[in-house]
Amino acid sequence: MKEFVISEVKTESAILVGLITQQQDEAKTKEYLDELEFLADTAGAVTIKRFTQRVNGPSAITYVGKGKLDEIRSFIKQREEDEEPVGMVIFDDELSAKQMRNIEQMLEVKILDRTSLILDIFAMRAQTANAKTQVELAQYRYMLPRLQRLWTHLERQGGGSGSGGGKGSVGLRGPGETQLEMDRRIILNRMSLLKERLLEIDKQKKTQRKNRGRMIRVALVGYTNVGKSTIMNLLSKSEVFAENKLFATLDTTVRKVVIDNLPFLLADTVGFIRKLPTDLVDSFKSTLDEVREADLLLHVVDISHSDFEEQINVVNKTLADLGCADKPSILVFNKIDNYKWVDKDADDLTPETKNNLTLDDLKRTWMAKVSGNCLFVSAREKQNIVEFREVLYKTVREMHVQKYPYNDFLYTLEDTLE
Repeated sequence: MKEFVISEVKTESAILVGLITQQQDEAKTKEYLDELEFLADTAGAVTIKRFTQRVNGPSAITYVGKGKLDEIRSFIKQREEDEEPVGMVIFDDELSAKQMRNIEQMLEVKILDRTSLILDIFAMRAQTANAKTQVELAQYRYMLPRLQRLWTHLERQGGGSGSGGGKGSVGLRGPGETQLEMDRRIILNRMSLLKERLLEIDKQKKTQRKNRGRMIRVALVGYTNVGKSTIMNLLSKSEVFAENKLFATLDTTVRKVVIDNLPFLLADTVGFIRKLPTDLVDSFKSTLDEVREADLLLHVVDISHSDFEEQINVVNKTLADLGCADKPSILVFNKIDNYKWVDKDADDLTPETKNNLTLDDLKRTWMAKVSGNCLFVSAREKQNIVEFREVLYKTVREMHVQKYPYNDFLYTLEDTLE
């Protein structure tokens, strides 16, 4: 079977390609490409050029128009002449097998789409057997409808008695098609095995959750790279891995946290992102069960991000897809130390935007929007953490009394739960 490798992005140079459409204006496309560049950087690639095209929608054949593809090819050829070859071209949307095949034939370099890049990062980040199994399943789900592209070098062959075209000569299937069918069967069998393994892992995790006793469960959710793991470390006084990269956390980590005399469980979960592949959401079901079974969600938001409101919407939509939209939640606006705004001059008559709001203005706006159910902190600089702990204590205590009215707060669970 042909080995499947999504990408090998070791200090390779990358070109990014995105579309400007009626649904996605130029500013939005720039922001999406900024995020795509961050993804590429996380995977180890260096972005050297961006290409955008204003169209009604993606071409079903080549994603961008032929003229834009010729422009990209000319740039690649020029880099080759300058002995600075382009390692890959990354498209900001998921490509069909047909689009990918046609683009590869035109550009003659490695082609990735947003989904394959995210899958590649997940594969790099996976540390435990659970995460590796989930990523492998997602990779196969992505690969299955694209198998035909992997075998284009083995053309369908005829000949012999089958080439005459008579009634008894249906035609011989060439080695490409035979190998394609063989690979498909192998992959389907492997996927079946991985699903069984994940079911076993899911059973083990359910048993672990049952053994955690009568404590309120709190889950940190949010967009990727908003500081969930830093908040986890701050509250639990543990050392969960955290860095300024996308998807630093894949495996859900659960810790017991005690505020005053009140213990509860705090889970750090995988971050969400725009255009998160459905295959990943499906594969990471057992990991996301921590979100489903949580009593309270702490929705962490990077308030310093230029488009944090859309990130909130992305997370809310993902939570809705998981059936968790109605769970009690607290918005935790993190990174207030990085928040910046533009102070308008008195004679500036242009309409005010959210970029002109001071932090105090923004606080009042969001306090009113969510009925005061939000907090503003800096986990890195430990700003407003006392208030954060007080609000969390009060909320969890009320939930505990309602859910376990006859259970006191004395508990002897191990301090660390994996």
